[in-house]
Amino acid sequence: MKFRSDPGRIRGSIAPVVTPFAEDGSVDHASLRSLIRFQLESGSHGISLGGSTGEPAAQTAAERIAAMRTAAGEIADRVPFLPGTGSHKLDETLEITEAARALGADAALVITPYYARPTQEGLYQWYAAVAREFPDLPLVIYNVPSRTAVDIAPETVRRLFGDFENIVGIKETTKDFEHFSRVLHLCGRSLLVWSGIELLCLPLLALGGAGFVSAVANLAPGAVARMYELWEEGAFDAARDLHYRLHPLVDLLFTETNPAPAKWVLHQQGRIASPRVRPPLAPLTPAGTARIRTLLAEGGDLTRQLREATP
Repeated sequence: MKFRSDPGRIRGSIAPVVTPFAEDGSVDHASLRSLIRFQLESGSHGISLGGSTGEPAAQTAAERIAAMRTAAGEIADRVPFLPGTGSHKLDETLEITEAARALGADAALVITPYYARPTQEGLYQWYAAVAREFPDLPLVIYNVPSRTAVDIAPETVRRLFGDFENIVGIKETTKDFEHFSRVLHLCGRSLLVWSGIELLCLPLLALGGAGFVSAVANLAPGAVARMYELWEEGAFDAARDLHYRLHPLVDLLFTETNPAPAKWVLHQQGRIASPRVRPPLAPLTPAGTARIRTLLAEGGDLTRQLREATP
């Protein structure tokens, strides 16, 4: 939790790690530890767990908390830990967020409540309730309207950011790039904004974003981290080159519903014991597998590039 007191240091590529499952359907903690080590060895600037890529809605609160405990133990404060703690139920969100706080998470990523389609006032009251409960824990709003059927408005973000010191940022997983700009314009550059849309990760940095929480970091963590570093170094052409080289892997991730493609690749590489996803997700189809093999032939070299871990 050494980054909790200064959340402005949570920048760069925050890898949203998949939750591996064993063949019997249980959470595979040994594979999870292996994935965390892979991320640290590859130079990812932080670790997230329990966002959309982690299949949180298919797990119990106890399973999610146990996975956070495993991840926190492996990370051991070497990089920021930003677990996803939200659900569609407020009591469950508070339970998981409290566990993250106790485990030493540096910040909590709280998704907009899904299915209910609350109003903007409802969203404000939801985040206000979480913020009041955990005044000592930095909170990051997680806006992903494609999965929640609700979009938190820039004006609501500004209201929350102004009213609660512990609401420090937002992960924007929307293809509406104007939304990124309007949030930063209303809140100012002190708001930490991360992109959850792979092909908007690099463009967000030009607006003053803090980095990205990109699912492609599961497959090419070194390349994704290096893209951020190159931009920060002013090597803009080299950063753009990596952005375009990552295109095939981005397409691979969404050949079928994320994270099934990523898990298939990680299993093929021997990084997890099983490619299993939980219902309602399904294993890859033969057509999806064939398409993934083609895309790996185009961009797979980036999956084999390791870098020294971030100190």
